[in-house]
Formats: sequence, structure tokens, C-alpha cells
Amino acid sequence: MNWQDEGYLLSKIKFRENANIINVFTNERGKVSGIVYGGNSRKIRNYLQISNKIYIFHSSKSENKIGYFKTELVEAISPKFFNDKERTAALLSLSSILNFLLPESQPYKKLFTSLEELLDNFNDNDWIYFYIYWELNLLKELGFDPYLNQFKNSSTVENIKNIKIEVDNVNYQVPKFLINNNFPDTKNNEEIVLALSFTRNLLVNKFFIPNNLMFPKSRIILENYFN
Repeated sequence: MNWQDEGYLLSKIKFRENANIINVFTNERGKVSGIVYGGNSRKIRNYLQISNKIYIFHSSKSENKIGYFKTELVEAISPKFFNDKERTAALLSLSSILNFLLPESQPYKKLFTSLEELLDNFNDNDWIYFYIYWELNLLKELGFDPYLNQFKNSSTVENIKNIKIEVDNVNYQVPKFLINNNFPDTKNNEEIVLALSFTRNLLVNKFFIPNNLMFPKSRIILENYFN
């Protein structure tokens, strides 16, 4: 079975002496895994970096067996932010979350588009807000929508930054900007942490705990940078 597609590198592990098994989030096929021979060579190793966009040529003898990838670099994303701890943590975080939660070979084209939009805005000063809204969108694409619009009446009170809400019998505090579905006028780390805490708790409660998965350390590190 042969096909080709482009996608974002989510994970890689060493396989034998000079090969890697990688997971890639692709546009047409969702998350797919394959073996890259020569993956530890200098040429390939340099661009097989988490979150980089690569083109893959897949071949396999059977749909029930792991296939083989030939890879080419499309866009080097991670090197742009090697000197930026917060953005690097965000790239590792989103890659780990997708790698844990996406089922194998199931397309998520809307999620793929939203990921591309997020990465296009990573140079923006408000990149962390784009990231927060991306996590909310991820929750919806995976099948859980907290329906924050229903709490808009609570956000009309002036001088209140945080709103107490209840979702599936669990209480949360949510920054007002999330309820109103906008970006705040000024960046505020307290609100950022509260928003990240809200989306983290939803991800943990709805997906990680029910599936007995370990929550990514990189996501915790990202949140801690704003404390």
C-alpha cells in the first residue's frame, strides 16, 4: 500500500541501529506511524525534529503491519524557536497531546487546519492566546464541547475578570475573555494561567484519566512559565 502526504512530526523513537519509528499528524490520514531507515544519519536527523512539517512517502505490504517512510523536510518549525523556552514548550506540548489522544489513521482535517493556523500565528505577540483557543478547539474536535457561550450572561458584570462555571458537575474558574470568545486588551499572566488550567483540567478529566494516559510534562512546563 503506497501513498504520500504531508504532516507534522509528533514523536520519534530509535529503532535498531540507524532507524526511527515516527508518528506524524497528516492532513489526509490523521496520525500515522512508520519506520524511517537512516533516521539517525546526520542529514535526516537534522530535520526529524518534533513539530517540523515533513513530506512522507509511505509504503507497506499490508495494512495490518507498520509501513516504511521516506521523508523530506517541508518547513523547519522547531529551530525557529530554539531560543524561546515558552514557544518550544508549546510545540512539544501540542505534539505530545496530539500523539497521545489521536487515534491511528483517522482523519481530522479541521484539526489539521486549526494546527496550521496556530503555527502561522506563533510569531505573533499574542501567540499564547492562539494556543489556548487551539486547545479548546481540540477538545471540540475530539468530541467534548464545554459550550462556554451558555455562560455569557455571567460575563456582563463589569470589573469581573474570572467567572465561576459548572461543566458536567465539576466547578471551574474561567477567565472572562474565554467566555466572551475574544482576546483580552492587555496580556495578563494570571488570566493566561487560569485559561491554561481550565483547558488542562478538561483534557485530563475527559480524555487522559478515562484512557489511563499520563499528561505530558511539556504541557505542565508551558503553564508554569506563566506563573
